[in-house]
Amino acid sequence: MPFLTVKHSYPLLDVYPPKKMWKKTVFKILRFSLPVAIIAWLLYSVDEQQLQDLQSREKDWGQLSVAYLIALTATCLTFVRWYILVRALDLQFRLKDAFRLGFLGYLFNFVSIGVVGGDLFKAIFIAHEQPGKRPEAVATVVVDRVIGLYGLLVLTTITILVNGIHYLGGSPNGDLDVTMICRSTLFATTVGTIGLIAVLIPRVTQSPLIRWVGSLPKIGGILERLIDAVQMYRLRAPILLGSCVMSVATHAMFVISIYLIATALYPQTPSIGAHFIIAPLANAAAALPFTPGGLGVYEATMDALYHIIPGEGNASIVSGFIVALAFRFVTILVAAFGAIVYWTSRREVKELMRQP
Repeated sequence: MPFLTVKHSYPLLDVYPPKKMWKKTVFKILRFSLPVAIIAWLLYSVDEQQLQDLQSREKDWGQLSVAYLIALTATCLTFVRWYILVRALDLQFRLKDAFRLGFLGYLFNFVSIGVVGGDLFKAIFIAHEQPGKRPEAVATVVVDRVIGLYGLLVLTTITILVNGIHYLGGSPNGDLDVTMICRSTLFATTVGTIGLIAVLIPRVTQSPLIRWVGSLPKIGGILERLIDAVQMYRLRAPILLGSCVMSVATHAMFVISIYLIATALYPQTPSIGAHFIIAPLANAAAALPFTPGGLGVYEATMDALYHIIPGEGNASIVSGFIVALAFRFVTILVAAFGAIVYWTSRREVKELMRQP
């Protein structure tokens, strides 16, 4: 199956009225200037003394390289997970295409609003390659995103129970914010687990509410097929379970990558157990579609959590902003693979994105 093959041309789509052209130009400027502005604000927010101390301190470049390789491997594992979910619905799809579309989506996360941006591109691309099963193809992207977020919640819950269970009854240091974070995480994980079980129960998915959604004008048929596609995973429960395990594993690898970055930059850092609370919570905050790729939200959350959950040792010298920016640079290096894919097939990508 060819990758990003454009079957029809739409020459009229290359002609835009002046008003639409102006709006499109303004949107492009905002889309690319917003990440730059956020990064500039983040750098301005970092304490100058902390930057000077970091510059004078010796870094472990070998450990930073290992952190990058772990993050790259974890990202590739998410593409494999999506490939498994697609093949579970008997759709024609190659692992090679999963990596290409995955890296493209990862790249577009940095130029779109939130993680939804990358998922939207993936959904459009795979739907184009599955003309007879487009709702099913889009459903794989939705299910993959839900499993990714659920795995993040599960990992955070496990680490709270194993390493931070004392926060549930009130922090010994009086950190009520941590208590709220832990309880909220447990609540969200419980709700997610109930929802996942509900999807696997035929009586729930065949309820009157589902039939009503299918009767909606214009979009009802599409939504019904999306729901039917999700229901197909009910017959493939082992695949869903395996995907959830893969999701937890990938998030754990990202935590290890962040921990290695912190220990490579600072002589004393929070423990790896503390990082298994800090990093997942920051990633969960960044998953909200407020800024491109969670820029700003992720860094601010990391900086706050490094002060709330210091862990073992003297972690006061650690700047959550700097650690987060270093990990952000690692993710940009991972996204560089997407830039290569885009550069080699940019005409096909642009033409496909013009299609309704």
